[in-house]
Amino acid sequence: MNRSHPAATSADRTPRSCAAFASDPFVAARADHWRRSTCDPPGWRAPHPNLLAELVQAEYRPDGGTDGPPLIASRRDVALARLRHRMRAANVPPPLECIRLLAGGDLTGAAVFDAWPYAVRRHGPRSASAALEHGLRKARDPDSVRFLLDLAASSRLRPLTEAQLLALSVGRHRAVRHAAWRLIAAYDRIHLLPTRAEHQEDPYERLLKGALRNVPLQGADAVPLPPGILVAQSMLVGQLDRPGEGLSGGLSVLLGSLGDALAQTGRVAGVITVVTASRPELEADPVLLLRRANGHWILRLPVDSPRRVRPEEMGSHREAMAWWAAKLFAMLGRSIDVLHVRYADDGSLAVAEAARRAGLGLVFTATPDPHRQITERHDVAGAEPNSLRHDLHRVFLADRLIQRADLVLGIAAGDEGSTGLRSYFPQLSDLAGKGPVRTTPEGIPPYRPPSNEVRRRRQLLAGIDAIALADPARIPTVLLSVGRLHPVKQQDLLVRSWVDSGCCEKSVLVLVGGSPPKDEDAVERSMRDRIDEAVASSPEARKRLLLLPALSNAEVRLLEHSLADPARRVHARYVCPSAKEEFGLAVLEAMEAGLMVAGPKRGGVSHYLVDGTNGLLLDTSNSRTLGEGLRRLVSIDDESASAMARRAQKLVRSTYSSTAMAQALADHYASVPREADCGTGGHRRTLQPPSHVRS
Repeated sequence: MNRSHPAATSADRTPRSCAAFASDPFVAARADHWRRSTCDPPGWRAPHPNLLAELVQAEYRPDGGTDGPPLIASRRDVALARLRHRMRAANVPPPLECIRLLAGGDLTGAAVFDAWPYAVRRHGPRSASAALEHGLRKARDPDSVRFLLDLAASSRLRPLTEAQLLALSVGRHRAVRHAAWRLIAAYDRIHLLPTRAEHQEDPYERLLKGALRNVPLQGADAVPLPPGILVAQSMLVGQLDRPGEGLSGGLSVLLGSLGDALAQTGRVAGVITVVTASRPELEADPVLLLRRANGHWILRLPVDSPRRVRPEEMGSHREAMAWWAAKLFAMLGRSIDVLHVRYADDGSLAVAEAARRAGLGLVFTATPDPHRQITERHDVAGAEPNSLRHDLHRVFLADRLIQRADLVLGIAAGDEGSTGLRSYFPQLSDLAGKGPVRTTPEGIPPYRPPSNEVRRRRQLLAGIDAIALADPARIPTVLLSVGRLHPVKQQDLLVRSWVDSGCCEKSVLVLVGGSPPKDEDAVERSMRDRIDEAVASSPEARKRLLLLPALSNAEVRLLEHSLADPARRVHARYVCPSAKEEFGLAVLEAMEAGLMVAGPKRGGVSHYLVDGTNGLLLDTSNSRTLGEGLRRLVSIDDESASAMARRAQKLVRSTYSSTAMAQALADHYASVPREADCGTGGHRRTLQPPSHVRS
């Protein structure tokens, strides 16, 4: 059923002016698809043929375009684009067509996964079961068999005989074997599961069989029963308590402190933060429900992977993750009321599907990523085709999460107007039940010094001061930058700009982030190599560069407060060189500590950082402009820098707290209705084609 939200204002339903889309043909194509613009779209910059133009043509204007047949896009590309177009128009393909489309590859699998419950609901279980039977007869690779078995289990269909299913349940291919077990459980034939004597088990398989046999979830009896909302929030990439390592970044800090704060609001009975756990992590600790703080629990979704799963790998675990999430949600002993997802990726689609199966309310925080970079990145000669395909995949996932969500939130970071969410998600003004996008403030917890503050401060500063005080007659400024080692954070560009601009002669650069060398992944190793290359030609710069592995959030904040101490001889400033930040929690933490900060003008930092007033905004798009910003940062006198830092600190402490964020979110969660239709193929929102969308 459709949910009622505040009605959109007349301004929300007025078509955007042509000026809003004048420079971005991708944004214009999306606006035209939802009939949010009546002007002619701008042209593509790259010469024809252009893969981006062809894929956008196929996905958003498959019947109304005039550019002719594709010259570069493959048949698979076009078939996937048309499937996505149909899903956006609520024109769900019949089950047999869904099954045949699976030959299109992994990205098509996500669209079929999303379409399947609606196809079953619209066309009936008999048609769906026949389609699965046909698909299983034709399937030649294990991944297709696994996918089809999971589709059958999700809709409780029986495309195989018991003997066929038993044969698959003891096969060598792990993913097929596990999918067969899940289908056996859906058949209510648990006694047919292989025993330990018949099959060598590992930690993942022991947990899977336990869940299939409904072995009680250890610790579930401690989940709170007092009145209030039980909230789940997902963080499926990275590790909650190890920010700066691998893919763990600011979101891990945010969700840890936010979950603690939500549980203390009085309106929230408890918080479940959903994370993933790979096979080695399950071997080290098989417990799936852990208590983090009063009213805040960590729920670990087992992932059958030999290492922590990366975003690009989520698709191969999507169906299993959806099953695990729905199963564990049901085993908590108390119903979750609301699930909040934040990323547009396959993992979020999986837990959103679990929410549908379990009848939970769904909240999605939408951000225009990668929407606002698609034209810039791909409408150029030499653009990488697979990168474009994955960016368009993420755009589709965001659209589907918006369609599934009972409430869509935006980050309160100046995202209104022509560059706001509705420019990138024009359907927000037209979907039934969607009113004005609500926003939530971002925030950080108050700083609490550790009990060993003096000793730990001395340890943290020792390496920095050894470099900065090497020549007491010429003490340089310390530039601090904290973040995971990743191309989007651009530490390599920062180092190159620092060297090329000559700022290395006046400052010490301290980078904090990344796993210890023995634990680093390929992305971190590549970033370290590029950083080494940036200083290879300058022995002086190499001496003034300090790379520290990731610190805990408590230690990062202690380091920042220590560097901001006005009594220190060595003055410090903070720089964030990211290509963009949706909000920039690390920047807020540096501001709260009393450091003068410089951050990227692209993204959300400009919402709270005013250039020249409480910090500096940098053009981080290339080495030259970033170098110019660094020279400006280093050249500002200490008195002006201190004044900016004081203004920034006052703003953060008065406005951007995790407590305020928790209170606002509790209000939003309370507005999500509880009733749900979670039967076979059911969903909390009906799919009726919007009248303005071309089928």
